[in-house]
Amino acid sequence: MGIRDIIEGKKQWRAHVARVKALPPDYRIVYQEMQKYLFKVGPTDLYDGRLLTGIVDFFEEGAAAGKNVLELIGSDVASFCDGLIKDSPTHRL
Repeated sequence: MGIRDIIEGKKQWRAHVARVKALPPDYRIVYQEMQKYLFKVGPTDLYDGRLLTGIVDFFEEGAAAGKNVLELIGSDVASFCDGLIKDSPTHRL
């Protein structure tokens, strides 16, 4: 990985964080809890960014439709996350 890859990765991450900050507060809180959970037990390919970006896309659509975040994912954040990664190898022991 060269310096350009590192710089590009940082730009992408900052853009991702800006999108998360633009979410409504309830969506942002749930996203942060999902992110913590996924960083602990998530799939081994989590760091390619597709999963987290997909969650933000999903949340942006839900917020635009005026839905409550819990209408989208249910009341158990961990179960929702487990469903997202059910077929992926994880760091879980």
